[in-house]
Amino acid sequence: MASIQHNDALPPSAERDLHAETSVPAEHGSGGLPQFEFQHWAGQIGYLLILFAILYLLISKVFAPRLRKVMDERAETISTAIATARQVQAEAADQAAAAQAEVAKARADARATAEAARRRVTDEANARAAAEEATVNARIAAAEGEIARTRDAAMANVSAIASDAAAAMVERLTGKAATKAELVAAVKGAA
Repeated sequence: MASIQHNDALPPSAERDLHAETSVPAEHGSGGLPQFEFQHWAGQIGYLLILFAILYLLISKVFAPRLRKVMDERAETISTAIATARQVQAEAADQAAAAQAEVAKARADARATAEAARRRVTDEANARAAAEEATVNARIAAAEGEIARTRDAAMANVSAIASDAAAAMVERLTGKAATKAELVAAVKGAA
């Protein structure tokens, strides 16, 4: 309210009327809240109903559909992501099974290759050993033949050497030379 300044030019009765218009009437009481006065309730209830209707229309026609649309999009995104994740998980499980099968096949192939290589090396070693053994046996047979020939030659010479040795001994011991028949009889008797 505009403040009223005291005017000395006004007569006292006009000043009283001015104070009467601006002062609070006695029937209303002083210091109360006008919202709680019964005479204002009808207007307040009317405004409440109008505001409620406006808010109801805004919520039901504008905000709720937008919120529902966002929630539906979110649910669709989540369900799509879950379906994609399940599909990827199934593909990963299939790939893991295929990888395990490949690893098992590779291990079996490696074992077979190792076994074949071991057999091949063993066969080669056995063949080489057999060839070397045959070579050694041939050398041994040749050496034994040579030894037999040398022994036979030595044995043939033994009787001549024994005969010569016996003649030399007899001659030295007795001082006279022994006859050939005596020497042959002595060598044969010693053998």
